[in-house]
Amino acid sequence: MTRPLVIFTDETDLDPAPGRALLEAAGCETLLAELPSRAGEPQELPAGAERAVALVVGYARIDEALLERLPNVGFIATMSAGFDMIDRAAAEARGIWIVNLTDAATEEVAAHALTLMLALERDLRGSVAVTAAGGWTDDVTAVPRRLSGLTLGLFGFGRIAQRLAQVAGPSIARVIAHDPFVSAPVHGVELVDRDTLIAESDVLSLHLPLTADTHGAIDAAAFAAMRPGASLVNVSRGELVDPAALTAALDSGQLRGAAVDVLHGEPPAADHPLRNDPRVIVTPHVAFLSDGSLEHYTLDPARNVLDWLRTGTASRAAVLGRDSEPLLKSAE
Repeated sequence: MTRPLVIFTDETDLDPAPGRALLEAAGCETLLAELPSRAGEPQELPAGAERAVALVVGYARIDEALLERLPNVGFIATMSAGFDMIDRAAAEARGIWIVNLTDAATEEVAAHALTLMLALERDLRGSVAVTAAGGWTDDVTAVPRRLSGLTLGLFGFGRIAQRLAQVAGPSIARVIAHDPFVSAPVHGVELVDRDTLIAESDVLSLHLPLTADTHGAIDAAAFAAMRPGASLVNVSRGELVDPAALTAALDSGQLRGAAVDVLHGEPPAADHPLRNDPRVIVTPHVAFLSDGSLEHYTLDPARNVLDWLRTGTASRAAVLGRDSEPLLKSAE
């Protein structure tokens, strides 16, 4: 019997070896491709790739043209919570499962969002610059805002935002959230409409998936509707924010600062306008990172593939799906 072939589409910043070893020990064959994440770059598949029944995806672009060359693929497992790198319409038309990682780094991303918010509100970057230049207290010009007088707004109220509300809530005057898919208050958070969220947040923290509807959701109109002197935190996707509008809001003083872990196009060019902007804290897409989360990111996608191969269904966070015949015998 031919062993099911699983392709790891790209190496990214995670080691695929543990996941490949898990699949191979269970009777699968694996291949590592080096597919690009940027549109327009050639998608060169390794020899024999047309036999693949499943993909494990990092940042690689999975579009209709690629799926046409992989007619046997029935399952795609992402190595992240995001799945915007996949053409969902093309996958749905082919009945392909897409399973993401929903809870691999909830604690870590919430902690990173809180860290960015605190660093921004306490002007940590400015204070460090003062000491690095040989200055001290009298040389500090920015006066931080008292946290207990602020309203934290959460745009999106899934697991990460709920965890952030839980840990930040005791230090904040008010926590509000907007999410069309959440109707019941959690952790004492007040659910509001989008306009209220934008208008009443002193700190607006983004926790949205990247979709056609959310792309550029924080644009010039959104910044204009924010409280003067508000700040922005983004640990979700860079494309949620219009970068030109963000720069304009900072230049006008409408926005006091921003702290982001994600940018349009990663890694950013050396001359990216936000990379060295003193009003912006930029971290290199590490909100997910911890010793505990790495195990989930490297092994859970492979476990999801095995679930599907052994049962013909997926039990973990299926975004799209179909039922199919098992391709592997059940685990011993």
